[in-house]
Amino acid sequence: MSIVKRPYQGTQKGPEVTESRTAAALVLADLRSGLLLDLAFERRTTSLDARDRRWVQELVWGTLRTRARLDAILAERVRGGIAKLDVDVADVLRVGVYQLLHMDSVPPYAAIGQTVQLIKQRHGIGASKLANAVLRRVDRERDTVEPPVPADAHDALAQAHSHPRWVVQRWAERWGLEGAEALLAANNQPAGIVVRPYGMEREPLEGMLQDAGVDTHEVPLVPDSLRLSGSVALTELGAFKQGAFYVQDPAATLVAMYAHVPTGGTVADLCAAPGGKALELSRRAAMVLAADRHPARVERMRQGFARLNAHALHIVAADATQPPIAPVDAVLVDVPCTGTGTFRRHPDARWRLRVSDFAVLGALQKKILRAAATVVKPGGVLVYSTCSLELEENDDQVRTFLADHPEFTLEPPPAGVVPAAVLDHGYLRVLPHIHGFDGAFAARLRRAT
Repeated sequence: MSIVKRPYQGTQKGPEVTESRTAAALVLADLRSGLLLDLAFERRTTSLDARDRRWVQELVWGTLRTRARLDAILAERVRGGIAKLDVDVADVLRVGVYQLLHMDSVPPYAAIGQTVQLIKQRHGIGASKLANAVLRRVDRERDTVEPPVPADAHDALAQAHSHPRWVVQRWAERWGLEGAEALLAANNQPAGIVVRPYGMEREPLEGMLQDAGVDTHEVPLVPDSLRLSGSVALTELGAFKQGAFYVQDPAATLVAMYAHVPTGGTVADLCAAPGGKALELSRRAAMVLAADRHPARVERMRQGFARLNAHALHIVAADATQPPIAPVDAVLVDVPCTGTGTFRRHPDARWRLRVSDFAVLGALQKKILRAAATVVKPGGVLVYSTCSLELEENDDQVRTFLADHPEFTLEPPPAGVVPAAVLDHGYLRVLPHIHGFDGAFAARLRRAT
């Protein structure tokens, strides 16, 4: 790592803490209480302008993506180790160290002074003195700040790439150390903004965005999508206000393409929110029922569809384990899962995940899949998908289902519907370190007539 900042030489006395740094601390506190990162961010940054929101996002997402390394750095400089600290003090110290080492736009005096004052406000003078000493030492020792590399290979990868060790070990057992390291590194790359045209072809949308000063790029494997580069305030774009596009990671687009629902058919997306896959399905279907059991998510989906003036979509609040519909031509269930394929987009998820989640979510996945099967017409299609990389949530669930439901068989879409690069023995399998997108899995199952 190239570090060019000079060590901090003094301390400001009682600087007023910026609203952005206060927001960052509150977001991290919300995460500790169980709130998801996206929701916590929206909750705590509504009063900030677009520039400050982007700054807070860079700080919080970056801190979460490097947390294990930051902890190793702090462990060398906090007497008794970071585990001895109040959890809020530890979080605020992490964001302070992240600013010092990774945010070139932040002068050392600001990173230190603001962090110390924030801890003083939240925890008193004693904690602030500790923070001041630790941060000044990190700044002073920045040329030798790298922590010792653990002897154990899994520990070393966990520290270097900031993932829980048990996750590193399970991925190393599946892909080997080299493959696991590639996946860990991919998870620490910020997810780009990719948009899908709606109500128009790609070329006119590309022209609208370029006229607005937005650089666009083609997306491998999904030629109709556009990747936007640079700092973009999406909601301020005329194309956004006119409903000319929506944001969707290519992995989600590939799931909908793989589903290849019947042209002119009736389709149900039983776990639809935020609604992107339902929109994709509506490109072929005559009508898509977009259902979700959470009223707040249903309302956000309704607002999103209204912005696009979307047609052929019917929204309903409903539990996927008890779908309130008659049998239809095709059903998609993008089931709740551990989300291990979206760690780059949701870096909080890696620290929230527990081994016990596989059993809890696995039972729910099994229940939803079996309920969905009951509302597929004879000859119809059932598509099971996740944003997980884990075999027990993907291949194993499908194999168990097929063993118990011989009326269904695995039937991938016709050749050419999706690129061969994302097909694996009939399944759709998208891997962050291979394809550069979020991770995704899908199985297309045909019911006998």
